[in-house]
Amino acid sequence: MTDETAARASGYPKIELHVHLEGAIRPATLLALAKKNNAVLPVSTLAELEAFYEFDDFEHFIDVWTVTTDVLDDADDFRRVVVDYAKEAASFGAVYLEGIVSPSQYYLRGIEGRELFEGFTDGIQEAWEQTGVRVRLTPDIDRGRPVELSRQVIDDAILFRDRGIVGIGLGGRERAAPASTYTELFQVVRDAGLASVPHAGEDDGPQSVRDAIDLLGASRVRHGIRAADDPALMQELVERGIVLDVSITSNLRTKVTADVASHPLPRLLAAGVGVTINTDDPAMFGTDLGHEHELALGLGATPRDMFLAGVAGQVGGAEIGAWLEGVGAEAWPAGAAGAPAASAAHDAAPDAR
Repeated sequence: MTDETAARASGYPKIELHVHLEGAIRPATLLALAKKNNAVLPVSTLAELEAFYEFDDFEHFIDVWTVTTDVLDDADDFRRVVVDYAKEAASFGAVYLEGIVSPSQYYLRGIEGRELFEGFTDGIQEAWEQTGVRVRLTPDIDRGRPVELSRQVIDDAILFRDRGIVGIGLGGRERAAPASTYTELFQVVRDAGLASVPHAGEDDGPQSVRDAIDLLGASRVRHGIRAADDPALMQELVERGIVLDVSITSNLRTKVTADVASHPLPRLLAAGVGVTINTDDPAMFGTDLGHEHELALGLGATPRDMFLAGVAGQVGGAEIGAWLEGVGAEAWPAGAAGAPAASAAHDAAPDAR
């Protein structure tokens, strides 16, 4: 990546809609939390932990992710995760984040939903106060977990709608269970006024994306890159205004894409699909928001179009959308795709939540 591209990537406001907050815990913090909570890790040093993140394949990644998230035990841990990542993202120009958390694993360990959601949503307020970044949360339910457990996650999330929970996702191994398993659950989600934002079309094909849209009523699709294999599906995404969350380094590290040159992002952009750029699990993948934007710029994305896709894809609501439009209008006053004017519009957001 050229110095010019890196400079461009640092100079404009960003929206990130796909970051697993547990996967954003940097190794030093992970070790500290493990020590605080007497959690056992398979490694004992920072260097060993970094080596532990060298995944063999997508299945290995899921296994590593599960092990490393066992260090979080209480509301203060959950609050810290939100605030720490907001600080990191703010350093790369982020103004709005939709963070993903995965409650099921904590429920299975006996952690109550109220403590978990109070901790994460307390982090929303503190993140705003410390960084000026507005954060909303879109918890995942997990493919392969019991439906009853997923329903409990949804019911608890609904109780925290007024504290920044704005959607529900579907995570885990795509092939572990078909989308049809979750049709009724996502009807509950939508009836409660929360958005459907499932993972699909990452390690499975275009049909996975279609199922997310048709069966789960997806407002936005997390990943969705396999839609590039189906021109008709890409056209449908454009016509319906459904945005995809793309995470380039994640696709490389989990080996669903062989290399940057063969990444499907240029095909998606050429078809007119709205695409946001995201870190997914930045600590585990050795990336950050600035680097992901460098990669996207190198593949033909433009700063303004990435921002506008974030505005179109966010599920935080009309107020968030209007505020983001103001941030974008200040950054790109003439609608140019190149380097924007300096912007401080996010410092004057109408409220902390």
